[in-house]
Amino acid sequence: MTRSVPLRRLLVALLLSCTVLVSATACGDSGDSGSATGTGVSASASAASPSASTEKQRLAKTRFVANAGLAAGATYQWIVKPYRAGTFKKGADGRTFALVKAGLAGGFAYNRLKAATENAKGDPLLSKAVAPLTAGIESLKGMATKLRNGQAGEGDIGAFESVIDSIKSAGRSAGAEVQDKVPSTSQLTG
Repeated sequence: MTRSVPLRRLLVALLLSCTVLVSATACGDSGDSGSATGTGVSASASAASPSASTEKQRLAKTRFVANAGLAAGATYQWIVKPYRAGTFKKGADGRTFALVKAGLAGGFAYNRLKAATENAKGDPLLSKAVAPLTAGIESLKGMATKLRNGQAGEGDIGAFESVIDSIKSAGRSAGAEVQDKVPSTSQLTG
């Protein structure tokens, strides 16, 4: 039994390392568009090929789904659920901790929603679906502070839910189904 824990940790660490490597490679740009790639084709020629364009769109949807899913999970787990349970009310057990977590989750969700809108720009259909939602996302900018200070009300919580539901709907209409993914507490703190 003690042997499975280190092996599991090793596999998780290996998987995370590969994910970081792949995402860093996919996101990286050498800045020198005229240099030759490892295949002997210039970067501008490979970007113009249909397969590179298709790959870019696929990765844009994948990143959009990941970022929007994390935002949705954080919003539900640490903002909506505690609010509905009454944890944010004065005198409630664990109120201070719940408010701090909600503030962190609010900032995290805003950051991931901004990243999701940037990811959506890589896919024409997704870009059109998400474009009208940028104003709603921007309206959430100061929400983390309101949550952390205990000043958020029903309308503020509803605004978060509305934006998340709109993002999910936009993704669904563009063929990028968003599922809630609850980030860990360490992911919230960055």
